[in-house]
Amino acid sequence: MNKIKLVPFVFAGALLLVGCSSMYEKHVQWETIKPESFPIINAIGQAPISLQNSPNKTQRMLMAISASKTAAYAELAEQVYGQQVAGSQTMLNLVINDQQLKTSVQGIIRGAEVVKSYPVGDTYTTELHLDFKKVYEIYQASSRRKKIQRIDYY
Repeated sequence: MNKIKLVPFVFAGALLLVGCSSMYEKHVQWETIKPESFPIINAIGQAPISLQNSPNKTQRMLMAISASKTAAYAELAEQVYGQQVAGSQTMLNLVINDQQLKTSVQGIIRGAEVVKSYPVGDTYTTELHLDFKKVYEIYQASSRRKKIQRIDYY
């Protein structure tokens, strides 16, 4: 009989404690985390000049420059984020009938610098350089990723 009378008081006390815990104000102090080392990666992109879709020689050259730079950026993205590979194979009477392999790269590259851009025969080549210290500085300026250093409750 005494246990039944105590249940409402225990329940009310629990609600009071839960309600009071959310009433405290807090101040969070953050500390920036800096990596111990910064890798440097390089990439090369190439594009054929004569195969660009334009009758004008100068425009073909400019298109090859742009295509080689895009290929170099794709190479950097592959090194930073990896490459997704999907494959399939079909067989007919235990003989491979069809084989397909698809790859894709996706990512955002910030802070890369063009080291060289030059023609080699009928190919245009672009070399890129990515210093992760510069990437970190860009990230810090835009994101401000931090960890909790201390929390003060009032």
